[in-house]
Amino acid sequence: MGTTLHTLKPPAGARKRRKRVGRGIGSGRGKTATRGQKGQLARTNKMPVAFEGGQNPIHRRVPKRGFINIHRVEVHGVNVGRLDSAFSAGEEVTPEILHERGLIPKRARVIKLLGDGELKTSLTIKLHRVSKSAREKVEAAGGTIELLETGKKAVSSETEAAGTTDA
Repeated sequence: MGTTLHTLKPPAGARKRRKRVGRGIGSGRGKTATRGQKGQLARTNKMPVAFEGGQNPIHRRVPKRGFINIHRVEVHGVNVGRLDSAFSAGEEVTPEILHERGLIPKRARVIKLLGDGELKTSLTIKLHRVSKSAREKVEAAGGTIELLETGKKAVSSETEAAGTTDA
């Protein structure tokens, strides 16, 4: 008779029983549960991620210098040359549309139009900042530029407007 689903089983010795430790002295693996006596590995399961065998770890050896400004405004640039290939004539360019077309990341809060490349189509551009050369190229192609408010100013004016309607 051939092998059937209900007669299948692994070969002898293929499945080893797991070692049950810490189940009392009589089990033969109780008390210290095969960890030896005292010591670093007897007390915990694993080493800390930054542990380097007792030597001074790198995050303590390396000098900490400089200053990180937590209030900095990260500006993402988009060149006019990329707009020329992504948009057709007469379209409107906004941060949302730029993100949909994959030209800027989702985290981009302030977008600046930069002047690298050529622009042949006339576009209506609504962004936060524009360089001088980009403005010249957009206007030369027959397009218009409208600047959007940035950062905390825009948020505070929205909350003030919302606060006045509730009162």
